[in-house]
Amino acid sequence: MASTVTTSKDSAATSRPGYGRLLRTRGAWTFLLPGFAARQPFAMLTLSIVLLVQHTTGSYGAAGAVAAVTGVSMALFAPYSGRLADRHGQRAVLVPGVLVHTAAGAALTALALTHAPLWALFAAAVPTGASVPQIGPMVRARWGVRLKGSPLLTTAAAFESVTDEFTFVVGPLLATALCTAVDPAAGLLTEAALTLVGGLLFAAQKGTQPETGRDGHARVEHVSALRVPGVRVLIVTFLGIGSVFGGMQVSLAAFTESIGEPGLNGVLYGVFAAGNMLSGIACGAIVWKTAPQRRLVIGYTALALTASALWTAHSALLLAGLGLLVGMCIAPALITGYTLVENLVPAGARTEAFTWLTGAVALGQAAAVTVAGQLEDRLWGGAGFLVPMAGTVLALATLLALRSRLAAPPRGHTVARGVGHRESVAVD
Repeated sequence: MASTVTTSKDSAATSRPGYGRLLRTRGAWTFLLPGFAARQPFAMLTLSIVLLVQHTTGSYGAAGAVAAVTGVSMALFAPYSGRLADRHGQRAVLVPGVLVHTAAGAALTALALTHAPLWALFAAAVPTGASVPQIGPMVRARWGVRLKGSPLLTTAAAFESVTDEFTFVVGPLLATALCTAVDPAAGLLTEAALTLVGGLLFAAQKGTQPETGRDGHARVEHVSALRVPGVRVLIVTFLGIGSVFGGMQVSLAAFTESIGEPGLNGVLYGVFAAGNMLSGIACGAIVWKTAPQRRLVIGYTALALTASALWTAHSALLLAGLGLLVGMCIAPALITGYTLVENLVPAGARTEAFTWLTGAVALGQAAAVTVAGQLEDRLWGGAGFLVPMAGTVLALATLLALRSRLAAPPRGHTVARGVGHRESVAVD
């Protein structure tokens, strides 16, 4: 058996990474298809809340605040969810999670439509965000198991980023169409229903979920991903990325309403996400020779520069062009960050590490939605675009100061052992 595994790894190492080879990975499609269905609602959640609450209250500030509570709640609970999935298995976390999320989403919708006080919306937003299923990190953890030691890990990170961004092309368009053409509540109700169906389908794929300490013959020492200094640096950089998502969601909605074309909101956000998706495809097709730490610094610098220009746009066409450029700069940063996790974090803590990064994006998005909503209400139209500029510039400064912590540490310090993870894993 040992010789068979060695041959497989050697073959993977000598083959050119590519999407075709990645998608031929044994068992991949069993979690890719249900994983795509399960993560689609996530791209609808924030925008559906903003459009519903703004419709019922008439305030972008209130809408942004409710969406922010959802994002903060998700950011706080996501790492705990990831830690539980590492220890007890993904199915054990997903099934109760999607049931709670569906009920909480329905309750939030009902409260908004009955013009409940803002504190009641906040109360319903907490479980709605806390129970968001962490499908993306769970899929990435499954790739990590399937591709252990393979150069296809970078390709898989790019593929997952492309998949995420494709959902952010479809999700905002679908949410906008449902909320504007059907009913203001249709977006959030559809999100809850899709989460239930997709999450249960993904949870049913038990054969590809990573093993836990309870499943094997050896005990696994579970180490928190936060103990790795590089993960803390990546969390800050992903907070900045979240500020771009949140700032653009509110600001684009306000901008399109100010010009009398609210239907353009989904189109403009779709252009932004399309740029992200296209650059993600390109990143996965390239065999990189530059170290990932350097790629992250270069890509993030470009992101900060393009995001800083958003507030200058005064036409839908110019805003679409700038949004496309910003989107094209986000994917390389996301892909490189997720790739670095594979080098920095032991296998038994990777789902938690991925959820910390996903939670950081959600937290940055939540803060940006709140601040951008207040700026749009109190200052000039388009003032919310100052938020992505501030968020990315501050994160870039942190990244430049602490980039040395992203270097792969010397091998030899074992932090976790268990079935399927018998090699020494080094951390900072």
